[in-house]
Amino acid sequence: MKKIIFLFSALILTAGIQAQIQTPQPSPFQKIEQKVGLTDVTLEYSRPSMKGRTIMGNLVPYDAMWRTGANANTKITFSEDVEVGGKTLKAGSYAVYTKPGTSNWDVYFYSDTSNWGTPEKWDDSKVAAQVSVQAYPMPMNIETFTMSFDDLKNDSAMLGMLWEKTYVGVPIKFNTDKTVTASIERAMSGPTANDYYSSAVYYLDAGKDINQAKVWIDKAINMNKEPAFWQLRQKSLIYAKAGDKKGAIEAAKKSKELAKAAGNNDYVALNEKSLKEWGAM
Repeated sequence: MKKIIFLFSALILTAGIQAQIQTPQPSPFQKIEQKVGLTDVTLEYSRPSMKGRTIMGNLVPYDAMWRTGANANTKITFSEDVEVGGKTLKAGSYAVYTKPGTSNWDVYFYSDTSNWGTPEKWDDSKVAAQVSVQAYPMPMNIETFTMSFDDLKNDSAMLGMLWEKTYVGVPIKFNTDKTVTASIERAMSGPTANDYYSSAVYYLDAGKDINQAKVWIDKAINMNKEPAFWQLRQKSLIYAKAGDKKGAIEAAKKSKELAKAAGNNDYVALNEKSLKEWGAM
């Protein structure tokens, strides 16, 4: 009886040890969260590796639909509407499928994200957007399939895909300017100093009406009894872009003085560099 109990206990212990064994996934999962302008973008995909195999035209055939990664759908989620290939993608989640070619890839944003790999039956009505993009040769092998967000700007980004010696980038447009402009218009019905400041800096960064930015930055500075060095720094940049070099130099000197008093050497250096460029040092 004791032998039976001992054997039974040993079996339970062995099963418990086996249940705890964990091994790495051959195609690890990755999740990327990226802010573009005011839009939250999430990318979820699995990453196969070359492992000595020829990828393009072999493991991944040319001119055939590919799941774009491994395992479940590669999925991208947008918190706001975006634009791909001239078509609007409504806020939500999409599976990303591709049809690689030797010089171009067709990229599909598919509204059904519940498939494992490619759908059993492809449904064109579920293609929310499609775009053809150029494939660029890489000077070295990228061992593991990699997706990325590249060339980030306020209102655009590239969805990059790299594997073996190939890179493709899918341009995505974001409605940042439309959203910010509407926000500015609402705020201007009863603006605070911060509203004027934020609006002026946005107009500077977005390359919009610099004279309007100059009006707003003046209002922001005038509404602050003691403007901060970073606010005066933006004023100097706006004035310089508007062609008012004298006003830019004056603001930069004041920003440098306040930054030095605050012990912020970065802003001291930034202002000194601008003052040299504007011939004031």
